[in-house]
Amino acid sequence: MSASKPAYKIADIGLADFGRKEIIIAENEMPGLMALRRNYGPSKPLKGARIAGCLHMTIQTAVLIETLLELGAEVQWSSCNIFSTQDHAAAAIAKRGVPVYAWKGETEEEYIWCIEQTLVFPDGQPLNMILDDGGDLTALVHNKYPQYLPGIRGLSEETTTGVHQLYKMKSEGKLKIPCINVNDSVTKSKFDNLYGCRESLADGIKRATDIMLAGKVACVAGFGDVGKGCAQSLRGFGCRVLITEVDPINALQAAMEGYEVTTLEDAASKASIFVTATGCRDIIRGEHFEKMRNDAIVCNIGHFDIEIDVKWLEQNAVEKVEVKPQVDRFKLKNGNHIICLAQGRLVNLGCAMGHPSFVMSTSFTNQVLAQIELWTKNDK
Repeated sequence: MSASKPAYKIADIGLADFGRKEIIIAENEMPGLMALRRNYGPSKPLKGARIAGCLHMTIQTAVLIETLLELGAEVQWSSCNIFSTQDHAAAAIAKRGVPVYAWKGETEEEYIWCIEQTLVFPDGQPLNMILDDGGDLTALVHNKYPQYLPGIRGLSEETTTGVHQLYKMKSEGKLKIPCINVNDSVTKSKFDNLYGCRESLADGIKRATDIMLAGKVACVAGFGDVGKGCAQSLRGFGCRVLITEVDPINALQAAMEGYEVTTLEDAASKASIFVTATGCRDIIRGEHFEKMRNDAIVCNIGHFDIEIDVKWLEQNAVEKVEVKPQVDRFKLKNGNHIICLAQGRLVNLGCAMGHPSFVMSTSFTNQVLAQIELWTKNDK
């Protein structure tokens, strides 16, 4: 990591005014964050905090960043997904003077570079707080930059996948800093994961494909909070929804809600739309693709791109056509086509604008409160 770095790296600073207009609108839909500004702005409880954030660089995240600034923190930012940045949001924050390193369509190498730029602040001082989504920033500091760990007071983690990684690190004795599990706050997981996905999943699918959902058979893999929201969304649009779920309690919940609970092996030949929402690896694999109907749509709404075996498609398809950004059509050897959205990454952010502002206010209010707690009560 270089001692000198650019003040920011984004797609186009010329988008800043557009981003600012959308931020102003979003603020009216994010009452939790605005209340924190009113209540805590004068006392600046985060004064002295140097927060490195790694979370989707969206309009809603811009409101979060400016709330942290209002409460006295210094902030540097990267996105936690190579496709999720909204370039006008990044531009508005960069114009505000925040070091932000994010643009839509990063390579994997650029993604890591962007995170690394947030570790040391312009005055040469390292980060002393982490705000993470998915655990990549946390893992990078622990594995590659452990010299910064003694000075970090704490971290807050946004999503289910990242929380699972934290528990794994803790069980292995590798977690070296205090952390708060924001995801499992009731006002995060029972709202963002459920109601956010209920609105943004269909938005992503329809923007990407222009498909009519009514009358289609859809398969949702996973019936946790995210899967529940996805299933409700697809059913609301008129789909007949199949559920695959390994947890017996969640599977029974799906059955009691009236969904058909089945296996992916059985659903592969029946459904036209497939959504993975498990957080687990290799859910949709080659043997499933080979059974699917022509032009079956596959997409993922779990945090990482591990649920759909896109690599199998890349290696085994006889033809790949990029229909438009984030929409790829693969022709299989059997003559059928598979339409893969967002390269198996988060479809709601890769193909649409993510969750609505209001539900993100509930999540991000938790994040700010967690940062205040960790920063002000570190000795406890």
